[in-house]
Amino acid sequence: MKKNNCTKKTSIGGQALIEGIMMRGPLTTAMAVRNTDGQIIIEKEETSIVKAPKFFKLPLIRGIYNMVVSFTLGYKYLMRSAEISGLEDLDDGKEEKSDEKKQKENKALMGVIGTISAILGVVLAVFLFIYLPSQLYSWLALPFPSIKENYLLRSIFEGVLKITIFIAYMASMRLIKDIRRTFMYHGAEHKTIFCYEAGQELTVENIRKQRKYHPRCGTSFMILILIVSIVISMFIRVPNPMLRTVIRLLVLPVTIGIGYELIKFAGRHDNILTKIISFPGMLLQHISVMEPTDDMIECAIAAMKEVIPEDKESDNW
Repeated sequence: MKKNNCTKKTSIGGQALIEGIMMRGPLTTAMAVRNTDGQIIIEKEETSIVKAPKFFKLPLIRGIYNMVVSFTLGYKYLMRSAEISGLEDLDDGKEEKSDEKKQKENKALMGVIGTISAILGVVLAVFLFIYLPSQLYSWLALPFPSIKENYLLRSIFEGVLKITIFIAYMASMRLIKDIRRTFMYHGAEHKTIFCYEAGQELTVENIRKQRKYHPRCGTSFMILILIVSIVISMFIRVPNPMLRTVIRLLVLPVTIGIGYELIKFAGRHDNILTKIISFPGMLLQHISVMEPTDDMIECAIAAMKEVIPEDKESDNW
């Protein structure tokens, strides 16, 4: 296994996009995406959390806020990367009015389709990860009344099933060619952050030597949320699947908050406890992170350079 001699742990994080990468720093968020001509297009804006009220930076609360911001921002940049990576060649940078109108219509249509997809995605996630495990346990436990009331066993069953569904979903995504490329960009993101943390110059050669599995990855965050939900569900002593689903949705912010604090703690310390906390996420990254190509690393470098703050201490984890 490759080792990284980190001189610091940065709060800079990123997300793999379609043919590109988004990096979010303490002050600036930047996206670097290749268009159809092979050029790297860079877009950036002020990081939204800079203007966030202090309330949203409190323990537990900050986890929920960061997750909402990450999903919202990630979705926006994902849609934008799809647009950039699919742009047609323009003559002298101009388009006819009809093409311009068509592009606007397509953009609006993509927005509507994206919104509907997001809503359906949330509904499907609630069904697969909250309602279905609870309902399945109720069905399987029908012949055994004593087991039905065993909330420890119920929580373990539901938790294992949720994790299995999540891993199966990630593995199935890896079979899709375009998603595999996104997973490769994910690897470029991790390697670039490792290179920066090691205090090395951001070059393709230096970055290629780095590890691709990072303990502060969003994938690790998601698996931690599932694990925390197992513990919390032990205290939800309601057998009815529908009511149990509603209660678990209500306590979801607490689950997210605890998961965020755990990954933040694991990122700040290096001991046996933090290694145990990070272990499930590091394993799962063997599915969601792949070795990048040099041109993918170049995109990661371009995005990273835009978000590194002048004050080298302001992005400490």
